[in-house]
Amino acid sequence: APGGPPTAFAVESLIDELAQALGSDPLDLRLQNVIEEGDAGVDGEAWPPVGIRECLEQVKAHPLWAQRSSLPPGEGVGLAVATWPGGKEPAAATCRLESDGGLRIVTGVADMTGTESAFAVIAAETFGVPLGGVTVSTADTGLAPYAPVSGGSKITYTVGRAVERAAADAREQLLRIAAEELEAAPEDLEIVDGVIRPIGVPARELTVAELAGRTLDFSSRHEPVEGHGRSAQRSLAPSTAAHLAHVRVDRDTGRADVLGFVVAQDVGRALNPAMVEGQMRGGVAQGIGWALFEELVHDDSGQLLTGSFLEYTIPSAAAVPEIETLIVEVPAADGPFGAKGVGEAPVIAVAGAIANAIAAATGARMDELPMTAFRVWRALS
Repeated sequence: APGGPPTAFAVESLIDELAQALGSDPLDLRLQNVIEEGDAGVDGEAWPPVGIRECLEQVKAHPLWAQRSSLPPGEGVGLAVATWPGGKEPAAATCRLESDGGLRIVTGVADMTGTESAFAVIAAETFGVPLGGVTVSTADTGLAPYAPVSGGSKITYTVGRAVERAAADAREQLLRIAAEELEAAPEDLEIVDGVIRPIGVPARELTVAELAGRTLDFSSRHEPVEGHGRSAQRSLAPSTAAHLAHVRVDRDTGRADVLGFVVAQDVGRALNPAMVEGQMRGGVAQGIGWALFEELVHDDSGQLLTGSFLEYTIPSAAAVPEIETLIVEVPAADGPFGAKGVGEAPVIAVAGAIANAIAAATGARMDELPMTAFRVWRALS
């Protein structure tokens, strides 16, 4: 999320300061001014459905927020919210029926975060076969359908839509073949768990595997089933998140320890909840590094002094607390089954939440990242 974390650090710190000056609850102040669907953005375009309000309501109801006024001295809870616009780019995919009844999805995507598992879920649900019957392959970009760059929190949103359309195209082709075999109109047939049957008449049925074997045979009179899908998203699908950070500050040393963390994020539709939660936790862990440890330090001549992991500090396992994830689903209108990108939103609000927690614990307002022990100690002096 380039530029997102330091911007949110500044903005969310200012909003907390504003709430304090107004004598207002910082969460309620955000709720009173939250973006709603249809509001005009800075570019003049109307905002699509976004889950900022739902995320804030989730953390407002969380016990950590309720107990913030009864914490021991030196501890505080901070709140911050984040929005990431996501990206859009044309995409294409193919869906091929194999002779054993399985599906093969072919894309040109470089899978860095497990997006292939999302493609498999999309194809299985669209076509009507068990998830285990779907294989996702990445072809050489010289031969594969066009795919966007793997970045910008957009692969599931863009290529996922192309996969959905490719699977739907293949499904229609197979139903036309099944209509001849079952002597029924294609629109009167359905595919459920790998079985093709007339709607409402489950006694007459034919498995996808059986029909695939007949179709992809030496003497078959049917064309191979190969669906093609393309997409060109016209609108963005912003992802939003609300974070709570529980921090303890040692006033003698300035050391800030994150004791607990809660993140509520609008993910559109969680196609693979375990993977979505992994993205949320990974983003928070990365954000803790940016908030408290990671810094490129140069000397007066411009020489980098933190060029290796001997000098460049990243959070160890001990520095990353238990991270509670709250999945919020506000479907994206153009996303496959309502899904939107989830990869970058989790990192954006972490530093802002920790800064506001430090302020709640000590009264000191931080204005520089990372918030190292020395900088916190100096702010307390």
